[in-house]
Amino acid sequence: MKFFEQQDEARRQTKKLVILFVLAVIAIVIAVNVAMALLWNGLQTYAGGQPYATPYPPAFFLTNTLVTLLLIIGGTLIEMFRLRDGGDAVARMAGGRLVATDTSDTRERRLINVVEEMALASGIACPKVYVLDREQSINAFAAGYNLNEAVIAVTRGTLDRLSRDELQGVVAHEYSHILNGDMRLNVRLIGVLFGIQMVAGFGQQMMGIGARASMISAPRRRDNNNGVPIQLFIVGAGAILFVIGYIGIFFGRLIKSAVSRQREFLADASAVQFTRNPDGIGNALRKIGGLTKKGGEEARILHGNAEQLSHLFLSAVRPSLLDGLFATHPSLQERLRRIYGRDMTLMDAPVIAQPALPPAERLPDLPFVASGFAEVQAARQQAVADIAATAALTSAPFGTDQEKAPVLSPLEQIRRMPDIDRAVHDPYAAVSLVLALFMESDAMQSEEKTIFVRTHLPRQAEQIVAMAAAIRQLPRNARLPLLDIAMPALRRLPVNAHMDMLDNISRLINSDQRVTLHEFVLQTVLERRLDARANRAVPVRFHDLHALRQECLKLFSLVAHVMAKLEKLPAEQTFARIVAQAPFALTPADLQPVSSLSYQEIKQVLDRVNQLAPLSKPALIKALLNVTGSQSLPLTMADLLRAICAALEAPMPAAVARIYTEAGWPEA
Repeated sequence: MKFFEQQDEARRQTKKLVILFVLAVIAIVIAVNVAMALLWNGLQTYAGGQPYATPYPPAFFLTNTLVTLLLIIGGTLIEMFRLRDGGDAVARMAGGRLVATDTSDTRERRLINVVEEMALASGIACPKVYVLDREQSINAFAAGYNLNEAVIAVTRGTLDRLSRDELQGVVAHEYSHILNGDMRLNVRLIGVLFGIQMVAGFGQQMMGIGARASMISAPRRRDNNNGVPIQLFIVGAGAILFVIGYIGIFFGRLIKSAVSRQREFLADASAVQFTRNPDGIGNALRKIGGLTKKGGEEARILHGNAEQLSHLFLSAVRPSLLDGLFATHPSLQERLRRIYGRDMTLMDAPVIAQPALPPAERLPDLPFVASGFAEVQAARQQAVADIAATAALTSAPFGTDQEKAPVLSPLEQIRRMPDIDRAVHDPYAAVSLVLALFMESDAMQSEEKTIFVRTHLPRQAEQIVAMAAAIRQLPRNARLPLLDIAMPALRRLPVNAHMDMLDNISRLINSDQRVTLHEFVLQTVLERRLDARANRAVPVRFHDLHALRQECLKLFSLVAHVMAKLEKLPAEQTFARIVAQAPFALTPADLQPVSSLSYQEIKQVLDRVNQLAPLSKPALIKALLNVTGSQSLPLTMADLLRAICAALEAPMPAAVARIYTEAGWPEA
């Protein structure tokens, strides 16, 4: 549950950032007023005149203060508005290009696969992926306001110079920033620093205006009684703002280093934890050090916004003389010592030959076209036969001539089914795939839904039915992860397309006049991630579970009834497991009847519970997990808990993630 501790720490860091920002603004305002007063007095002495009855013009200090505040606060607000799209805006600001989920480029395909693996393990929506094509250095960053709209961006050098294990380490490092709540703070920091930079920029403009005005008015010199030459004052004021603005930038860099340096150590440690391979992130950092030592374009980020975004990146954007207290990143040697426990030599980072993807990762060259039902059935039967053959090899007695084949993970099985693998990476086919997930019902319900689809969605009907047939051939623990993998493709569609899809899903669910648990789970995940409000920050309104006692009771009762049905036990017995270790006092009589647990009621409950403070959510999720007692977690319960975690904007606990990651990728 370190995720929630880091989320709470991120909120405290945000408050710290606000305090530091306010102090910096106050200091800049005072410095501007003092400097302007000294400038005015100096120019008055130089001019030998005193045109005003008071030492300073009317509203002198008020004007200085308002102009400075307007520059800083206005600049911050303007930049935050420019970054309203969150991660996408930041990636474009760095010169990033969105990688199509159905890309045929081998290196980009490998990157997409690695990002999908991490999404499956953590239970969060798969982030969009960007590539900084003009950057030959090894670097990366994650950006966004929340889990639902995060992006991961990597440089071209990262793709060209790192092995797959090293790329996994880099991606895992960036996933740590996503899971630990760093992204929102980092995006806000961009806006704050831009506002401070506005002071220096405005001062530079004033110097130019004053110099040009002085040249124009040179033939018409003032006499000695006309007071301070306005052109000279403008130039001087501009110089003051320029100097003070860059002092603000200096302290802004100090703020960045205070906020980001310790988080890099945490992200490195998390990358090792996620991948169980210290050489992944470790060798990537060693290669970065090798390029830095060599110097040149491969050692730095060349984009003009590099300095403004420096605190987001995996490593320093360029070698700097301002190390130590003012460095935005810890030294590479210190990071390597924490990973390996000893000093490590640096590595060369030559461009690696174009990798060949294994069959499980290779996308077919043909564009997606929905197969007919008979073709799908034949292909699925062949896939099932292949999987059965693999299982037979795996179970062969020791000492036989057969080699032991690895058991395929759910993600690998998805990749071995061409129609499914194409669909999760193609935006419009992904819509049909999502609708097809709702076709999984008993025979009568499936027939009603098929009639609805053919009647109301005739253009997509054949594709949806074909996708439904293909999905039934997947193992059940591979079906819900399809939503996570398909998110980047779905987000390539306009918002109105998302709303149309969600509307069609609601109508499809209502076609049989009931909401099954399977439908509830799917719709909860989709609405949390694709609704028009999905990218908005959820305010914290409740700081303790006691404030939401009734809402918690409904969630406890829901999982108790579901678990009771799975185990064929009375609901009171499964509810008693929660009562025994509940975060507040409960009695068996608190069990809510099934009739009070309608879809709309639970939806409202989840919306309110999502407004809990981060450190209050772990106790709730732990109590929900207690419903299983000593029993292993059934897939149906795992799906329900996965949906609840999505609604609370939290990654899955390890016990839930384990259900979906059985071969090769550790739980996040």
